[in-house]
Amino acid sequence: MRVGFVGLGNVGGKLSGSLLRNGIDLWVHDLDADLVTAFVARGAVAGGNPAAMMRDCDVVITCLPSPAASDAVMSEMLEEVVAGKVWMEMSTTDEAEVRRLGEAVRARGGAAVDCPVSGGCHRADSGNISIFAGCDRPTFERVLPLLTTMGRRVLHTGDLGSASILKVVTNYLATANLVSCAEALVVSKAAGMDLSVAYEAIRISSGTSFVHETESQVILNGSRDISFTMDLVAKDIGLFQLVADRSGVPLDISPKLIDIFADGIERFGPRELSPNIIRRLEEATGLDIRAPGFPAEMVDDEPEEPGAEVIILREG
Repeated sequence: MRVGFVGLGNVGGKLSGSLLRNGIDLWVHDLDADLVTAFVARGAVAGGNPAAMMRDCDVVITCLPSPAASDAVMSEMLEEVVAGKVWMEMSTTDEAEVRRLGEAVRARGGAAVDCPVSGGCHRADSGNISIFAGCDRPTFERVLPLLTTMGRRVLHTGDLGSASILKVVTNYLATANLVSCAEALVVSKAAGMDLSVAYEAIRISSGTSFVHETESQVILNGSRDISFTMDLVAKDIGLFQLVADRSGVPLDISPKLIDIFADGIERFGPRELSPNIIRRLEEATGLDIRAPGFPAEMVDDEPEEPGAEVIILREG
């Protein structure tokens, strides 16, 4: 199977790296020619452009920063879609948009999957990230070997678009948790607590979470580096709010998160690292929320393991 990968950024570069590391015949493309050159040096093939990749490959994966970027790439690829081709959208995107593009692919005889990832760039790098996949069951089974190469836990979420809904749901929860962790750490410091002790108290208690055990560490280190920026958070929580609006659900916390990150972007810039949302409170209080002994970046210390489908247990 020839696999094309479009988008070699923070997430895409790691996912495509897992494919290459595990012996997949890989064609790559990115607007940054240096990224392509680096992959070619590791054994990949330069894809040239998205249309050529769809023509030459059996499967083309996109991992791009916005729905508009995915639309631009698909506009190049669509004429090359024929029966048997598969498009896998690994971007965090709008479920209505992925369905629209997927229907265009299916109208030409191809298959479409939305398969975003969750678990942090450090787990994308190790091949241990989780992946949601929305598509019909025969297509899911066809691409499952690729998904289990890039990720450890793969969940078939239902029809095309369902994975994108669940992805923005989980990113919304992670964002809410990031803001609450930032508030908890600042309040702990202001109340005279040792931040190393506060971190452990949260970690071993009902207050812990994936976000606390990863992002709180790089906050306390001071690097705030999780390879994710405020503009991407704003995009993701905006997509979650869009799902809520379409579904007629009035929300309280989501609009506040949107306001908080809009303010963070205005103060610090769209490409500021997302955990630096804590700087709003550091500046307001004059406190320095750092502590010794925490890592500058997260590294997945679990060995890479073959992935598998997550089976949902249902009674009856």
